[in-house]
Formats: sequence, structure tokens, C-alpha cells
Amino acid sequence: MTTLTVPDIEGLTIKITQEIRVRASLDVTFAALLEQLGPGNEHPDGTPMPFKLEAWPGGRWFRDLGNGDGHYWATVQAIKRPTLLEFSGPLFMSYPVANNMQYRLSEQDGETVIKFCHAGFGLIQEDHKKGVAMGWNHIHEQVRTRAEGANAGAAAGT
Repeated sequence: MTTLTVPDIEGLTIKITQEIRVRASLDVTFAALLEQLGPGNEHPDGTPMPFKLEAWPGGRWFRDLGNGDGHYWATVQAIKRPTLLEFSGPLFMSYPVANNMQYRLSEQDGETVIKFCHAGFGLIQEDHKKGVAMGWNHIHEQVRTRAEGANAGAAAGT
């Protein structure tokens, strides 16, 4: 006997939007974003989780485990320094899925505003749906901290 289960469309999608305000310039914030999504990435407990980010259209974004091992996350779909970074790929999901992530940066009232959107479609596991927002929150807080720290260092002349 064969059973066919068809999930409803809401069960197949995920959408997360965030607005992050950073007290640093566009250029400093964009550089902090690239660093955080690349070699500066870490788990919430501070354990390093380095990535390689080839910051050009068609560039790969992948977790680097060393010795040629790793996990492909996405391809850079678009990049326009310092206002746009867009990815398309499976991320950490090793099952049938498609994801698109967009970072749009602009200046507003002396700050950089990052508008982030992650939209996904596929057989997304429930634990991933619940945990993904926490993961993005951590990454984005690290971007803010990194950019504001660099901005403070530049202002102090270090």
C-alpha cells in the first residue's frame, strides 16, 4: 500500500523579515556583514563556525570544515556594494528546499538600516522553522556589534 501526503502551502513556506539599525556607516556595516557571514561567523556560544563567502555574483557561500570538507549553503545571486547582498540556496537544510535571502542596506538618520528577508519553500522541518529566526537574530546582532565596534575604533583613531 502506498500513501500520499500533500502538505498545505503554509506548511511548505517560511518567511522572516527583520530590520536592523546599526550606528555605523554603510561601508563599515557592509564590511561587517561580509565578515560575519564569512570567516567571523560563530555559534551563539562563541564557538567558531567559519564560512567562506566569495563576494561576487555566482560566488559560493559555504561552511568550511577544513581538509576540503564542508557544507554548501548558497550562491551569491546579487551583490551591489554597499547596499545589496542576495543569496539563493539550501542553507543548512539537507533536503528538498529553495531559499532566498536579501540584505538591503540604506542610510537613515545617521545610521545604517539593514532590511533582511529570508523566504524559503520546500519540505522544511519544524525544528528548522522554529530555530531559524533565532539563528538570524544571533548573526545580525553580531553584525551590529562588529560594525559599531569598528566604527567606534575608527572614531577613536585605532
